Amino acid sequence: MRVDGSFPPNPAEKPGYVLGFHDDFSGPELDPGKWFPYYLPQWSSRAQAAARYRLTGHSLELLIEQDQEPWCPEFDGHIRVSSLQTGCFAGPLGSRVGQHRSKENVVVREAQDDLRLYTPTYGFFETRLRAVPVPGYMVALWMIGVERRPEHSGEICICELFGHEMTDKAATVGYGVHPFGDPGLTDAFFRDELELDASAFHVYAAEWTPDRVDFHVDNRKLRTVTQAIAYPMQFMLNIYELPGQLAATSEGAAWPKVFEVDYVRGYRPLEGYEAGASGGPCIS
Repeated sequence: MRVDGSFPPNPAEKPGYVLGFHDDFSGPELDPGKWFPYYLPQWSSRAQAAARYRLTGHSLELLIEQDQEPWCPEFDGHIRVSSLQTGCFAGPLGSRVGQHRSKENVVVREAQDDLRLYTPTYGFFETRLRAVPVPGYMVALWMIGVERRPEHSGEICICELFGHEMTDKAATVGYGVHPFGDPGLTDAFFRDELELDASAFHVYAAEWTPDRVDFHVDNRKLRTVTQAIAYPMQFMLNIYELPGQLAATSEGAAWPKVFEVDYVRGYRPLEGYEAGASGGPCIS
């Protein structure tokens, strides 16, 4: 552990695995072959749901800026978000078909191209990031089903961190599985208080196999969720401003609010995963 509380980056090469997706954000621009810089734009619009971000030359900074508008005020109130995702799927204008439809009255308000940049089935996924220690802000890396079939809608949350649950000595880390519209899953979500300064860099990871998901923080396994998810999923990387959690001190904090990401990686095992009960190949 470093003096400033950060956990060092892992080597990119991982014994027993092949690196299939890697972004250390070292280029001058965001790679359009890896990231779609809008948050669920089918329920809003690309203009309204566009991410605000900057590249430092060695990391990504996702931002909430003072003049930023809510991403979808008609359905999600005053929540502001900057998000990147690795795919997009929605039905035609006015339909109820689309990823992560969280409210019954939501319909497609802007048609989107069908996009699959990185949508694996199974693998080991890792990020190194630092959260925002300000009440009212949450950061997360999670996966959702591509949802070409509506029941393929589960979520694997690799990590989520809320500013009001952080101190310089401890933080509550959320992780686990949510079923949403997948009748084959049950909710298995956990919130563990860990002795770490989450405003410094730490490594969060999950290994997803045909019959389980293992969750890790700083190379230590926290828990295994024994559920079978056997369909492609895409990544969601984001910072939210949640008005209901904002404290009086939050507005006075410096702008913009900055969620910094060192890297995101996805691996597949050299030998593949055994099908187990769920069946299916390892797809990268």
